Amino acid sequence: MWLPYSRRTLCLLVFTVLLSQECLRWVEAQHCVWYGECGESQLVHEKKYNCNYTGPPIPLQPEGFELLTELCPGYDYENRSLCCNVDQLRTLKGSLQLPLQFLSRCPACFFNLMNLFCELTCSPHQSQFMNASEINGTSVTEVQYYVGQRFASAMYNACKDVQAPSTNVKAISIVCGKDAKDCNATNWIQFMFDINNGQSPFPIIPIFSDVPVSGYTPMNNKTYACTEGLEDGSGPCSCQDCTNACGPRPVPPPLPPPWTIFGIDAMTVIMWISYVAFLLIFFGAVLIAWCYRKRRIMSEYGPILDSNNPLSLNSDNPDQVNASCCESLGERFENALRVFFCSWGSFCVRHPSVVILGSLIVVVASSGGLVYMRITTDPVDLWSAPTSQARQEKDYFDKHFGPFFRTVQLIITTPINDTTVYSPYPAGSDVPFKAILDKDILHQVLDLQLDIEAIVAPYKDQTVTLKDICLAPLAPYNDNCTILSVLNFFQNSHAVLDHTKGDEFFVWADYHSHFLYCVSAPASLNDTTALHDPCLGTFGGPIFPWLALGGYDETNYNNATALVITFPLNNYLNDSVRLDKALAWEKEFIKFMKNFTNPNLTIAFSAERSIEDEINRESNSDISTIVISYAIMFIYISLALGHIQSCRRVMVDSKISLGIAGILIVLSSVSSSLGIFSYAGIPLTLIVIEVIPFLVLAVGVDNIFIIVQTYQRDERMPHEELHQQIGRILGDVAPSMLLSSFSETVAFSLGALTNMPAVRTFSLFAGLAVFIDFLLQISCFVSLLGLDAERQEGNRLDIICCVKLPEGQETKTDGFLFRFFKKVYAPFILKEWVRPIIVAVFVGVLSFSIAVMNKVEIGLDQKLSMPDDSYVLDYFKNMSEYLHTGAPVYFVVEDGVNYSSLEGQNVVCGGVGCNNDSLVQQVYSASLISNYTTIALTPSSWLDDYFDWVKPQSTCCRYINATGAFCNASVVNSSCVHCRPMTPSGKQRPEGEDFMKFLPMFLSDNPNVKCGKGGHAAYGTAVDLYPNDAGVGATYFMTFHTILKESPDFINGLKMARNLAHNISQSMNHKVFAYSIFYVFYEQYLTIAYDTALNLSVSLAAIFVVTAILLGFELWSAVVVCITIAMILVNMFGVMWLWGISLNAVSLVNLVMTCGISVEFCSHIVRAFSISVKKNRVERAEEALAHMGSSVFSGITLTKFGGIIILGLSKSQIFKVFYFRMYLAIVLLGATHGLIFLPVLLSYIGPSVNKAKVFAANKRNAGTERERLLNY
Repeated sequence: MWLPYSRRTLCLLVFTVLLSQECLRWVEAQHCVWYGECGESQLVHEKKYNCNYTGPPIPLQPEGFELLTELCPGYDYENRSLCCNVDQLRTLKGSLQLPLQFLSRCPACFFNLMNLFCELTCSPHQSQFMNASEINGTSVTEVQYYVGQRFASAMYNACKDVQAPSTNVKAISIVCGKDAKDCNATNWIQFMFDINNGQSPFPIIPIFSDVPVSGYTPMNNKTYACTEGLEDGSGPCSCQDCTNACGPRPVPPPLPPPWTIFGIDAMTVIMWISYVAFLLIFFGAVLIAWCYRKRRIMSEYGPILDSNNPLSLNSDNPDQVNASCCESLGERFENALRVFFCSWGSFCVRHPSVVILGSLIVVVASSGGLVYMRITTDPVDLWSAPTSQARQEKDYFDKHFGPFFRTVQLIITTPINDTTVYSPYPAGSDVPFKAILDKDILHQVLDLQLDIEAIVAPYKDQTVTLKDICLAPLAPYNDNCTILSVLNFFQNSHAVLDHTKGDEFFVWADYHSHFLYCVSAPASLNDTTALHDPCLGTFGGPIFPWLALGGYDETNYNNATALVITFPLNNYLNDSVRLDKALAWEKEFIKFMKNFTNPNLTIAFSAERSIEDEINRESNSDISTIVISYAIMFIYISLALGHIQSCRRVMVDSKISLGIAGILIVLSSVSSSLGIFSYAGIPLTLIVIEVIPFLVLAVGVDNIFIIVQTYQRDERMPHEELHQQIGRILGDVAPSMLLSSFSETVAFSLGALTNMPAVRTFSLFAGLAVFIDFLLQISCFVSLLGLDAERQEGNRLDIICCVKLPEGQETKTDGFLFRFFKKVYAPFILKEWVRPIIVAVFVGVLSFSIAVMNKVEIGLDQKLSMPDDSYVLDYFKNMSEYLHTGAPVYFVVEDGVNYSSLEGQNVVCGGVGCNNDSLVQQVYSASLISNYTTIALTPSSWLDDYFDWVKPQSTCCRYINATGAFCNASVVNSSCVHCRPMTPSGKQRPEGEDFMKFLPMFLSDNPNVKCGKGGHAAYGTAVDLYPNDAGVGATYFMTFHTILKESPDFINGLKMARNLAHNISQSMNHKVFAYSIFYVFYEQYLTIAYDTALNLSVSLAAIFVVTAILLGFELWSAVVVCITIAMILVNMFGVMWLWGISLNAVSLVNLVMTCGISVEFCSHIVRAFSISVKKNRVERAEEALAHMGSSVFSGITLTKFGGIIILGLSKSQIFKVFYFRMYLAIVLLGATHGLIFLPVLLSYIGPSVNKAKVFAANKRNAGTERERLLNY
């Protein structure tokens, strides 16, 4: 019995001991670990240790009740006994100002966080979960804090998504010491308790567990999820600050699948099928027609579909003709034109002095407007109409917030390819650093940066420095320039860059550790390493790593291969003096950078003025190319106009002087057009100056060749004088010239209806220049032709008119080109077996062009606008290769929102209580699918930061009680009181008068160590206040685009931002628009396809109407002309796709010009066909081609071809692509369609002969002794 008894006794004894230990532990749990403050911390400046105290909790002094209510409302039971006094509560409040300002946006997050620190500082149960592991005298110098893993995880989960609006990053990255993606529950708490963060006065060692450890029960108080409201009535966190409150993550719509048939591009398949079907039908019809003619024993050249053969000259009844009413009307109109121009030509030859002098007076008077000429080089004016949406939005932004700042930027790489490895002390994974982040390289870059800061530029009798023009957001309190550079992490100081901490064995911290901290928390004022250096730039703002570094992967900034240094400069809207100063400094900067050399650095750079400077330099450098091009054309014209009968008469038959006169007339028409519009105050553009002479030369030279060559082929009738002969010739050819010139004038004039400034200006100037050229050619040039004819008939030499050649018998012969076209070319082209082949080839090319039309790229690669040797090309290349962030984008809320009301606040803000579809929330949601929306980051929100700033718990918003003047958080003054009371209503958002009372203070407050929410730096220009601070007008909320590299990226970015702004406007029921600096340049591409179709369609319609009227109401002739021109235009798109030419304003100008020049290639031949009296279509087409083809070929094709080839030698990419390539395509396509396809088309489906015109022609030629060969 003893053994069992002994066992019972032993068990009872053990139970009694355990019970006594638990009772002792419970008693100990009611004791403190510390109480009060004593002794300065040896580790952290201006911080104190807590006093060692193991007694029971002590009732809080009454003066601490309000502070306790503010910080730890859970312990607010009046005389509640605690383990802290008022001094500790004040220290706690001061230490938690940064988390308070950034995390209080989410009530649940901040409640949990305060719970962690209140339990640590004041809990009456301290000894249950805290152990004073080191005590030095009366001071606790180290403590172990047992924290529940469940509590830590819940606290982190509630806080991890909270945003910091002013920095576009998550707040956790600011209070965790790491990038948000690297932060977790344990390392966040470890960081907050680390002495290196500058706030903890001694080490606090957190030990995480959900079960008792070493006799301590971890603190595992109740937590709130961010989706839960608090007991004090605070609502759940907003979606922006709590992912779980958002519902499903937005999913971008799937990309539309490519349009395919059987896995092949649908347009390609459709056009192949269409082409094959056309060939079968066409060749079938040709074969049937051939068999039918053979059976009827018809001529090889019998007409197809032509039952209306004209009357021959030997008609049985020449006094009668069965012409329709329309044919008769057309003949009378044609005859009226012929009679008018015949009389006018005769008058010009008979009175040359009057006509020439009158023309000269008109030209001089018109050209006098050139003294008022203004050339627009501002890209905004060139590409964006004042009435366009982007331009109006830019003007609104500039008016309310000031113009977007000017940018000077360097992208620096190094040829060195080394990688160094940094090993953190005392532990941590090795971190590789690329060569550009080597300290020696950084010192060299800093030397360069400091040299740039020291640049002094001359301006008139003054000097300009960077400080005079730079953006200094905290001026006048801090006049340091904004420099977005990784060196600003080190305060732009060699000494700070060299700053290290360590001993003879280890380096604890150096520039590596400072860099790694700052890229994670760029707004930090203390890097929490042993260095304790600030990350904030000297200008008072953060340097975001995605702006200062390039070539890294994801967020591994240590892998960066490029440094980006940006100097934002002030821009001036209506202050030309200060703007000129900025331009002067930029000019000196460019000069300095061009002369800078360093073998270890490769630098690409650009200033705001660089692009405009390079465009101007390019224009000047291309002057020689343009001059040579025009010189070649001038020489050709002067020589080709003459028809040399023999070597002896070279100087008599040549027409050099007449050719030069014709060229001067062309140039006079250009100068007259420029002058007239200059009188009207319409500015010129470089496109006008470079393109219009080319266009007018093409049109004018063609007309000159037609007049001169028609005269050379003509034989004077008996009893006909020179003035009558030239009048008759003008009567024949002037209607054709009027047809082409007036068609082009109307087409260009209608093209001016577009909103695109470059196209509109070109169309206006071109239309008037072409028409003036026509008027001068039928007046001044005809008079000069008469004088030259008299000279030639008098055997006087060209140029040296006073020298006369002896009389001699010469045989008049036709020119080589005319004989070639008449005897060889025209008959061959119109052979029965050749014509179907030509149709098949041209329709095939057309089918190909239609298939690729929708594949022509839209946009203008900005690299093309630069010369080949431009330094800006390197900058563009590096920008595309290295930069990771796009341009800033501002969502501008126009004036009219009542921010003083809860309703007005809720539709905009992104914090607690804000609408789920508020502006900030929608932009935030868009940033979650940045690959689709191109919105990279959460927007900075002045409204949300203002709410955090004005909270009574914060030390930010204070004012002097006596005067009401603002009291900055850094000011120590007992008369400074909180803006709002620590009451339930005071903790709510400010409304009504309160809102406007404190907002100006917020916008003038500079951020500092005690208040990082001051709005001066981040939002100084974001809010447009009414006069006398009476209310809030327009405001903006800024974020960034993702990196945009090519034109399609920029166009898509603009489109997506506008879609987002439209959705926001609808949800707010108020106008909101998106604005970025590049929108004015890329807006045109949103409608470029529509504008192109509209311009070309209107031009074709105009050509159709004018052609139909001036051809004597022959609608089918006008249809044939428009079909051919349409084919040329479609084929131009095929060439653009093949040759990599994008669709933009420049190419649209060229396409509009293509319409005009194509008229020259087509209209003369069609008119010649329409008035031919041959017996069938083939013969009429052959005659038209023989007589008009040679003039068109020598007048346009050969003239232009020589000049265009020279353009290919230009240094300018834009000249090579948009002028050389497109001009060459215009001339070749125009020539091939006009001289090959059009005659064949006319031979098949040309209009039937106008009986009335044939009858009239027979009547006019009756009784002549020679057979008329249809010479004009």
